[in-house]
Amino acid sequence: MSVEQQQETPGTRSRQHWMGVLAKSSVEALQQRWQALSLEPEYQFIRKPETGLTMLRGRVGGSGQPFNMGEMTLTRCAVRLASGTLGVSYVSGRNCQHAITAALADALLQERSTQSLLQRELIEPLQADLEAERQQRAAQANSTRVDFFTLVRGED
Repeated sequence: MSVEQQQETPGTRSRQHWMGVLAKSSVEALQQRWQALSLEPEYQFIRKPETGLTMLRGRVGGSGQPFNMGEMTLTRCAVRLASGTLGVSYVSGRNCQHAITAALADALLQERSTQSLLQRELIEPLQADLEAERQQRAAQANSTRVDFFTLVRGED
């Protein structure tokens, strides 16, 4: 199966979605919801949390030539559950606990026995929090918006 075909499977899209939610969520919100679940899965580290830098790339206008915009701190982690399921995470910043919790959630979200619980109690509320934050930022930006208009001057 080619890389393009793999990216189009529904399971891959779901995993990309939940990994994005876990990575973008605040560590406080993630930890609070995780602890409320009272899950303590058996796991071993495949890759203990490691902090490093990654290069951010951009494009002018979204479609121009790529350029290196700068570096960002990133923490990654990989865990294997006792069942053999592998969970990984990449989170911005230096918070190792955020990376561990996100990797554990990723692994458990791949398990049929815990997927619906985690979707309902972890991913959906975190997604709602992220959407509320986005709307709040948009409202704040709109409150400072200035509409410029031009008056047509007559040339008498």
